[in-house]
Amino acid sequence: MIEDFFKYQAQTSPHPLAMEISHAKGSYIYDTEGNAYLDMVAGVSANTLGHQPKRVHDAIKKQLDTYSHVMVYGEYAQHPATELCKLLAKNLPYPLTKTYLVNSGTEAIEGALKLARRVTGRSQWISCHNAYHGNTMGSMSVMGFEERKQIFRPLIPDVDFITFNNEVDLEKITTRTAGVLLETIQGGAGFIEPQNDFLKKVRQRCDEVGAIMILDEIQPGFGRTGKLFGFQNYDVVPDVVVMGKGMGGGMPVGAFTASEKMMDLLSHDPKLGHITTFGGHPVIAAASLATLQEITETNLMQETLEKEQLFKKLLVHPLIKEIRGRGLMLAAMTDAPEITNEVILRCHKRGVILFWLLFEGCAIRITPPLTISNEEITKGCGIILDVLNEVEKEIKQNILQKA
Repeated sequence: MIEDFFKYQAQTSPHPLAMEISHAKGSYIYDTEGNAYLDMVAGVSANTLGHQPKRVHDAIKKQLDTYSHVMVYGEYAQHPATELCKLLAKNLPYPLTKTYLVNSGTEAIEGALKLARRVTGRSQWISCHNAYHGNTMGSMSVMGFEERKQIFRPLIPDVDFITFNNEVDLEKITTRTAGVLLETIQGGAGFIEPQNDFLKKVRQRCDEVGAIMILDEIQPGFGRTGKLFGFQNYDVVPDVVVMGKGMGGGMPVGAFTASEKMMDLLSHDPKLGHITTFGGHPVIAAASLATLQEITETNLMQETLEKEQLFKKLLVHPLIKEIRGRGLMLAAMTDAPEITNEVILRCHKRGVILFWLLFEGCAIRITPPLTISNEEITKGCGIILDVLNEVEKEIKQNILQKA
């Protein structure tokens, strides 16, 4: 299968891990040779409830037996999608009451950008340096990492960038600005949290100039930070919230939510202001509804904060400078990308799945399912510490040899 994988399936990097998957269950992924891997990445924050969660699995099977795709988005009233949007409205602060369901986070970003232009009639965008919002042409235009997008230019014009947590830069937000797009917690940049009420100050500036504040919750959302959405930790309400990844319990989905008044603008002048064939797909919506129900009806969000503290208590080592992030959106920071690479690759060989972040080479991604147990955390951290000890010993030996 490996040969066919490289021959027929397009790759995203020169050296994918290329592990052959047999099956997955709970917090574990199993390869075709019978090896078990403790998953501390959750499909890059997508498998919120672990692998094959019963409530989600049952909802998918029930919906498959009822009906699947019947019509393009927005024409028919379909129970799973309607109930999902209703439950989102119940759990989001006013006036975030109306949701547009799409197929991925990056498509949700595209819809949110279009909505802000439709509302304001303006063209300028403000995003952040080292921001990541997806990889389509629109979302790439607001990516704050030139190395990744230079070859694809020209992109959407009239985009300016500010530095996350830099209050002076907020003067760049003016009456020309259609929207300000921020990750609630910067992901690819290294799981950087807002400081000193930065998001509240962005909110205030947007109100002053009439710009739309959009928060990207694709990674922090759906309980990962101890709240249903990350922005709920910072006493701020955006005009538009964008979601994806963990929303579907492992199924492909995205959405953006705004006020009824704003969202209704996409339905006229022109009609079909945003349209998608498979958005709100009943099987995907059923999975997302079951995921949201499980998160909101259990203690998972509170337990996420307790598990954060367990990780921070256990992962104490000279090669770890700090652990950034909140809840189960964590990044263990080393002194050098070479150390990070060694830890990730060696842990994989020992049966623990860790991963990289897009732009911050020193970060070790730790984003397990919210359902990971304390015993599994302890086991995984023990292996990580063993690997760190091994790497530290080799570093010291290399220093002595050079001396």
